[in-house]
Amino acid sequence: MLNILKHPLLTHKLTVLRRKDTDTKEFRETLEEISGLMAYEITRDLPLKDITIETPLGECITQELALDVVLVPILRAGLGMVNGIANLIPSARIGHIGMFRDHISLKPLTYYSKFPDNISEAVVMVLDPMLATGGSSSDAIQVLKDNGARTIKLVCVVGAPEGAEKIMKDHPDVQIFIACMDERLNANGYILPGLGDAGDRLFGTK
Repeated sequence: MLNILKHPLLTHKLTVLRRKDTDTKEFRETLEEISGLMAYEITRDLPLKDITIETPLGECITQELALDVVLVPILRAGLGMVNGIANLIPSARIGHIGMFRDHISLKPLTYYSKFPDNISEAVVMVLDPMLATGGSSSDAIQVLKDNGARTIKLVCVVGAPEGAEKIMKDHPDVQIFIACMDERLNANGYILPGLGDAGDRLFGTK
């Protein structure tokens, strides 16, 4: 269920994200662009249904998406991935889940959640730029399952093997999409080489 995406444009734009001198504006724009590029792969297996429409020249039997899409960014950093995907799927509904990591225990804590009422029938995409320990993502997925979500995809930009292994262990039914798998976590639970704190860099708070 682990999908590591390979594309020259993704590699190039990831380089921009990683550079420590990339400013907030460029970081935000690049994260959105990466999310848009990833959207093509994460939606590749979405089911379609047959419909009949009228073109300017006549009747056409064609197809459209058979399921709704719900985007659920993990606050804060996940917000930076929403527009890149929503621009391609403007009908997508958007939920939110707020989690933060205790810097001593490294365990995630949930402080907010709000989801559309269609998540049980939709394809739910959990958005988080960083898959580090996997704790926050695993807990977010469990919260969604507890609220009725059945088809879930986890979409991250960079990840560590430790985080991916945790998700596969805790949620073997969830597809994971990552633009790049990095080397490992450091002693503080941050991804190496990573790209720093995605939330702070996205919003210019540090």
